[in-house]
Amino acid sequence: MRVFVTGATGFIGAAVVKELIGAGHQVLGLARSQEKAAALVAAGAEVQLGSLEDLAGLRQAAAGSDGVIHLAFNHDFSTFAVNCEDDRRVIAVLGAALAGSGRPLIVTSGSSMAIAAPGQPSREDGPVISSAVIPRAASEEAAAAVAAEGGNVGVVRLSQVHDTVRQGLVTYAIEIARDKGVSAYIGDGGHRWAAVHVLDAARLYRLALEKAEPGARYHAVAEEGVPQRAVAEAIGQRLGLPVRSIAPEEAQAHFGWLALFAGRDMQASSELTRVKLGWTPTGPGLIADLEQLESRAA
Repeated sequence: MRVFVTGATGFIGAAVVKELIGAGHQVLGLARSQEKAAALVAAGAEVQLGSLEDLAGLRQAAAGSDGVIHLAFNHDFSTFAVNCEDDRRVIAVLGAALAGSGRPLIVTSGSSMAIAAPGQPSREDGPVISSAVIPRAASEEAAAAVAAEGGNVGVVRLSQVHDTVRQGLVTYAIEIARDKGVSAYIGDGGHRWAAVHVLDAARLYRLALEKAEPGARYHAVAEEGVPQRAVAEAIGQRLGLPVRSIAPEEAQAHFGWLALFAGRDMQASSELTRVKLGWTPTGPGLIADLEQLESRAA
């Protein structure tokens, strides 16, 4: 397949490009600069120079491809709600470019978008939260709109994607710990976050694209829930910082925008995903990667 990948030079996107090419697919990757383009060429991909703001370019690239994996997202959390609505528009454009063809569009979301009972992991078949509650759900609402028009769209929900350099939202917790001089967790630290190694996530994207099941939702989850206290302790040990609990009312002052997520239990199951795709994650766990943080991350 000829696959158009947005976010192709990002942390996850670069791994997806490598996975696709390794499986015999051709890749057209979106790149914002010549420097980023060079990395794609070195990986064996073709390049579409542009950005998410270039809707006409996105439409053209998608129309000329056998499938699309949409990974790009603006992670400036100071404009989070705006970025989520921008993603809604991008998904609509990509979906329209593939309309009526049966060619797959794989959209990216988060595993916490599925509503779960308190203390239970979210599931692929659970109800989806509204974007009025969590703006990121706009991506899934956009995917549903594409599906309603007959589009072949699937959703990959990411948990905390990690290696020894980056760890999803935990990366920001590391930056905060370094800045504050303390690695903190909220209350008893029992809030749990699901996690997956980046190479396992990349393989899942490929399998989701190849299966091309309309309306499918997949969870990129290897560990259903890693306690925040364990995460804070691993960060503290690696950075040589003290570890302490803070009260919920202190969370905003300590974590800033990350407090929105730090106080949430974000467990997730991938049981249905594993059955549907034959996907078995094999990478190291989140704590293991935190214990081996590379010097530039630590």
